[in-house]
Parts: sequence; structure tokens; C-alpha cells
Amino acid sequence: MTHLARKLRLVDYFALGFGVMVGTAWLVVMDDILKRGGPLGAILGFTLGALILLPIGYVYGQLVKAIPDAAGEAAYVARFFPPVVSFATGWMMFLSYSLTCPFEALAAGRITGYLVPSLNSHELYRIGGYPVYLPHVALGLALTLVLTWLNYRGIQASARLSKTATFTFLTLVLIFALAGARHGSVSNFFPLFSHSPLLSILLVWQVVPWLVSGFESVGKCAEEASPGFADRNFSVAILLTIFSGLIFFWVVIGSVSFVAPWQSLNSKLQFPTAVAFERALHAHWIVVLIMGSALVALVQAFNANIIASSRLLYAMSRHNLLNPIMSGVHPRNQTPSTAIIAVGLATAATIFMGEAMLVPILEVGAISAAVGWMAACASYYRMKPDRFGRGAAIFGLFVTSAMVLVKLLPWIPGHFTWHEWLALGIWAALGIAARASRERNFQEQPDLETADAAN
Repeated sequence: MTHLARKLRLVDYFALGFGVMVGTAWLVVMDDILKRGGPLGAILGFTLGALILLPIGYVYGQLVKAIPDAAGEAAYVARFFPPVVSFATGWMMFLSYSLTCPFEALAAGRITGYLVPSLNSHELYRIGGYPVYLPHVALGLALTLVLTWLNYRGIQASARLSKTATFTFLTLVLIFALAGARHGSVSNFFPLFSHSPLLSILLVWQVVPWLVSGFESVGKCAEEASPGFADRNFSVAILLTIFSGLIFFWVVIGSVSFVAPWQSLNSKLQFPTAVAFERALHAHWIVVLIMGSALVALVQAFNANIIASSRLLYAMSRHNLLNPIMSGVHPRNQTPSTAIIAVGLATAATIFMGEAMLVPILEVGAISAAVGWMAACASYYRMKPDRFGRGAAIFGLFVTSAMVLVKLLPWIPGHFTWHEWLALGIWAALGIAARASRERNFQEQPDLETADAAN
């Protein structure tokens, strides 16, 4: 039996988690974040959100150490709950990772079309009032093909791209932040809050889990750790991802607020962050730099989500939670080749749906991470850890339950509309079909050794 290649080190796990976490959302929704909380409200909201995620990150660090299985949450749940619960958990997490891939592919067209307007031509059709342009589709398909081929070739190639993109992106962010520091004013920060201080912080906190999720993806590559990799480094990678994401958003929020009055950000513009810098510096090169940063972030997010989603699909198949054909491993490349190709084909097909059709599915995907986190905390609690571990698990269950309820309860603003319920129903139906394709007479292979979770 061919196993996955064991090549990953601590820096690779950090790049993977950060890549899943930081895509292009920071460029698109910065105006919404500032209007929710104001500069200080946004910074405090992100700080509160990241601190709340730390106990959940601790739980994941212990779980990955105890159960180094690419199925992640599905494997953790399988130890203590029925197989149908394990499948449902894994299926929701798969939606979270796999849906990001077509969104990043579509974003590639939007960003390049902003820099080169001639690409916004040859409209194929419209969906929900949004045009679908041939050059955008072609670019998205080309990017999908390249990244799918790269991941098929081996984890070393995709990990090398992930590291290069991550550190290039962080360097570019630092450059445009320093450039803005010479052309802004402290007075642009005022007023510090968009509403009352408490309300401003809470409004930002609501969106933080969606923007800072990704640390849990470390567990999806746990089987590919290099020989001699210390188990404690899984926790280190998770915590590094959370803190790096927090510092990144501090820098971006502070930079945008410094270069222009945050109330002046025009949400009707496609990329208000880039426009704010261009007006402050009176130069177009800063726009090219920011959009270039976004393209690098897009590549790192796309690549990292292909890695995470393909490993999850592969491992769920290996555990017979869905069709066993997805558990194939390339004999030479030692990659989950069938699952990688499946993710690539699904991404290519979904690109043609356009952004309008994907928005309701994205809303469902926004709570899927919370569902996975909740299941992980419940599983860790059942492992009977020490008092600190039990406290972290209980706290995580409370927080993740709140994250899910604010989307499901009809009297809470921002709850699911019928579009989101329909998308959830379709995804559930697809899940039922996928689960029905599993083998009926299946002998589970000996699982990876489980450590004592209390250690």
C-alpha cells in the first residue's frame, strides 16, 4: 500500500494554514470591516476574535498530535460518534475548503480585469446580474489546471509554492503599508468607533471567525510530516497561523485607516482599499503593488485549499465514508492523485456558475468551519483530557454553538434566507449520494497510532 510522502516541516505547515486563512477577502471587505467597527473597533474586534480562537487552536493541536489523520475532524469524531456524524462533519468541512477554490479562480479574473480593463470583454452570459467574461473564465481555468498539475506532481512542489507565495505576500504587504505611512494622517483614524465601542467591537467580531479560519487545516496534512517532526510543532504551527493572521489584519486595518478617512471608503467601488491608497499617494503604481499582492495571496489560498480539500476527500474515502476510488495514491508522486483531480475538475466546472450562484453556497460554507470546530471540541472532551483541556473544549463548544446559531435562528440579523437553506439542502443531497457510494463490505485498515490526548 502506497502512503503519502512525508516531507513537510514546521514552515510548510505555517504556510499551509496561513494560505487557507488569507486569500483576497481582505482587499474586498475592508470597507465593510471599518464601517462595522471603525479603526479601533475593528482592531479590538479582531483581537477579541483571535483570542477566542486560541482555546480551539489548543484543542486542535492536541487532537492532531493524538490522531494524525488527514480526515481531520471526520477522524476525530469517528472515535466517539456514529459514522454518519463523522461523514456529516467531514462533508461540511470539505465544502469550506473546496468552495474557496472556484472563488479564488474567479477572483483572478476580477483582479486582472481591474488592472487590464480590456479583459472585461466578450461577455458569455449573465447570472443574477453579474456578467461572466470569457477572459475571466479562461484565466480561472488556466490557473486551476496549473495548480492541479502542481499538486498532482508532489507535495514538495505545492509546499514550495505555498512558502514562496506566503512570504512574498507578507513582504509586499509590508512595502505598501510603509508606503502609505508617508502619506497619511493620524486624524483619519477619528472617530475611532463607528457605533458605541461595545457594539462596534461585536459587529466586527461576528465576521472574524470567517476571516481567520484556516488554522485547522494543519491537521489535513498531519500524515505528511517529515521523519523526526516533533508532535508539539503541530500546535506551534496552529498558534503561529492565528497570531500571524491577527497581526496581518492589524497592519492592513491600520494602514487603510491612516491613508484615508475610513468613512470615505466607497463600498460601491470594486476594490476600495486600492482606491484609497491611490488617492493618498496620487500614484497608480501603488494600485499595481496592492493588486499584485492580492494576486499572490490568491495563488497561496487557491493552492492551500486544493491541498486541504484533496487530503480530506482522500482520507474520508480511505475510511469508507464515501466512494473508495478517491483513496488512490500515486505510486511515484505519493500524492492523493484521484482526489486532487476530482477537486480540480469540480473547481473547473464551478467556475462557470459565476459569483452570483456561488454566494448562497458561500454563506453555507461560512458556518461549515464552525461546525467542524464544534465537532472537534466535542471529540476532544470525550477523550477525557486534563482540567485545562476540558475547559478549552467546553469553551470551544460554547463559542462555536453561538457561531452556528447566529446563522440559523430566524430572529437574528444575518440569518439564512431561503437561498442559503436551498444551497444547504442541495449540498446535503449531494452528501447523501456520496455516502451511498461507499463499499458495503469494508474492512477498516489498521489506523494510525493514537497518542494519549491528556499528555
